[in-house]
Amino acid sequence: MLYESTRGRSRPVSAAEAIKQGIAPDGGLFVPERIPSLGAADLDRLAGLDYRQRAAEILGRFLADFDRPEIAGSVAPAYNTDRFGDAAIAPVRTAAAGLHFLELWHGPTCAFKDMALQVLPHLLKRAMVKTGETAETVILVATSGDTGKAALEGFRDVPGMRIIVFFPAEGVSEMQRLQMVTQEGNNVHVIAVRGNFDDTQSGVKVIFTDPDVNAILHRHGRRFSSANSINWGRLVPQIVYYFSAYLDLQNRGELKPGQAVNFVVPTGNFGNILAGFYARCLGLPVHRLICAANRNNVLTDFIRTGIYNRNRTFYRTISPSMDILISSNLERLLYELTDRNAARIDGWMAELRETGYYRVDAATHARVADLFWSDFVDEDETLDEIRATWRDYGYLIDPHTAVGKAVSDKYRATTGDDTPVIITSTASPFKFNQAVAHALLGTAEMENRTEFQLLEALAATTGLEIPPGLRDLDKKPVRHRTVIDREDIAGAVLKILA
Repeated sequence: MLYESTRGRSRPVSAAEAIKQGIAPDGGLFVPERIPSLGAADLDRLAGLDYRQRAAEILGRFLADFDRPEIAGSVAPAYNTDRFGDAAIAPVRTAAAGLHFLELWHGPTCAFKDMALQVLPHLLKRAMVKTGETAETVILVATSGDTGKAALEGFRDVPGMRIIVFFPAEGVSEMQRLQMVTQEGNNVHVIAVRGNFDDTQSGVKVIFTDPDVNAILHRHGRRFSSANSINWGRLVPQIVYYFSAYLDLQNRGELKPGQAVNFVVPTGNFGNILAGFYARCLGLPVHRLICAANRNNVLTDFIRTGIYNRNRTFYRTISPSMDILISSNLERLLYELTDRNAARIDGWMAELRETGYYRVDAATHARVADLFWSDFVDEDETLDEIRATWRDYGYLIDPHTAVGKAVSDKYRATTGDDTPVIITSTASPFKFNQAVAHALLGTAEMENRTEFQLLEALAATTGLEIPPGLRDLDKKPVRHRTVIDREDIAGAVLKILA
């Protein structure tokens, strides 16, 4: 199976080459030339496997030039109880009949990005060998909070690789910031960028196709790759947990084989929900994919109208990983839903780059609206949902998951659809403890308390344990203090590599 660019101006490449490059030379995103399929017999067989085995089976369908031992050798060190705090890796918690939470935050950084970024370094190392690559790989990452720490942890001290993470200086939670700026490792660099995530992401993305920067790298025996979800190697592992959640519920008798479900996904860059779309294409019985947004509701507007317009106010919210106005992975969805019309995708992306706006044709919009539904919630609704979910179910959720739960309720009230729902829980509530404490304890209880005092107060109130990855984070030394303007991103990269 080869991989082609969504913009149609680059030659198809192998899976190893696509993972190595991260982004296509024409600026497009790599997608498989065809989507494999899994039938009822395949799902029955997967149901009897554990998470690692399911991951190996599904990855094997997409990574045709990786043999079974190579895939198993990538999966085994990524998904185990040394790295994840739950033996199920991605357990599903049932709050009520037909209401389930898929917990994707039991990895080392307490957020769902671990699900892909624990396995990506192993796939990337093998991709380098398979393609005969001898250059040092420089991983560039733009993060709205969670990807940065997960990538730093995954690539820390990996031989032959260096990682540089950029994050918006004022656009992440204090816990996310501390996780990154205290990161250990001889090959890691962390830089804050003045501006929002879209400023950061756009600045980093330009570097990948900058001929002058790439020429300098080539002269010094280095090459770029990405750990963002623009890299297919980051996206494909996320397909696994959609299948795993469904099959776990089937094994528990909470779903019948073949019964349809809805997945609700708190969404910013569209990568997580796109993995759900690909799971549906493979044969998972998904009825609707519900895109949950915060006040930065550019995706909600697009799904409702077919118009993508990033020319709007950018809000900093208590669900910062969703504070995004340029959702890169939407490009892959549109490529699939236009029957792989690369010229059309190239045109829309050029319009977005030049004007910040594009409108898809009516047929494409109808396809989007048939598969996806979307709504958004504000800050008060998010806090109310954290409080209500704890009160009604004794289940504690972070602000991003709360956005998902609130939008799930809006969907059911609007449509009357009572299909069982699985909400992807994307972060530990302790990772965003300030917002969660605000919801549960109230403003008065928060006064004059540090982030880490709030951690203790939240643990005491709920009887839950603080995850090891967050405990004592305030006692670690700050190792990365650089702050730059967006225009200086390329210069900062070259300075680090000089």
